Amino acid sequence: MCLGIPGRVVEIHDDAGLRMATADFGGVRREVCLSCTPEADVGSYVIVHVGFAITLVDETEARRTLSVLRAMAGAVEGELGEPLP
Repeated sequence: MCLGIPGRVVEIHDDAGLRMATADFGGVRREVCLSCTPEADVGSYVIVHVGFAITLVDETEARRTLSVLRAMAGAVEGELGEPLP
């Protein structure tokens, strides 16, 4: 199963000309590529799939989705490498 997980952009930086970010997934932080979401900024919520932010999502939907994903702990752990706190 492949999941798109919502995360909040907490930092944006350049990595060899590629726009990258640190995203917070409810306590788990990962590096994500913002090349598909150039409009994303610090504080934006993005849906991340295999390390790429593929679309923006509003905060309410992001929080609701994270709540549902916490109930599916095994699926999230498989995608992020650790469970959501």
